[in-house]
Amino acid sequence: MTEPVKGSEAPDFALPRDGGGELKLSDLRGKPVVLFFYPKDDTSGCTAEAIDFSALRPEFEKHGAVVLGMSPDSPKSHDKFKAKHELTVDLVSDQEKETLQAYGVWVEKSMYGRKYMGVERSTFLIDATGRIAEVWRKVKVPGHAQAVLDATAALGKSG
Repeated sequence: MTEPVKGSEAPDFALPRDGGGELKLSDLRGKPVVLFFYPKDDTSGCTAEAIDFSALRPEFEKHGAVVLGMSPDSPKSHDKFKAKHELTVDLVSDQEKETLQAYGVWVEKSMYGRKYMGVERSTFLIDATGRIAEVWRKVKVPGHAQAVLDATAALGKSG
């Protein structure tokens, strides 16, 4: 399976979400979607990233954009994570890791010499037609949400 690149169609998904129910990417057509993949609820980097995206959510909404976070954690874990940190972004659960694989973010990682599979922190900006407008891989959290917001704003101007 080839991972999506700029200009390609974003792989669709229908997955369980925080608060119950299901979220389907194709239901969001007509709006830009910021899809950020993160390794684990309630870890330091992931918490900082989700807080940054939550803080900027009103700015993303000014550009008509929806912000979604995705990890392999359960919807119940997402609910606790959102409540604990007062997150306002929607969180989607991919426990089967099919969507993570479709986006090429389920990768072999290494820590202290031990190899394991995990989520590579990545963000995809999907335009209103469902095509990938921008990709950030191996994301460093500081300043990232703002960079994605800037790209989202630019998308609105060019689209």
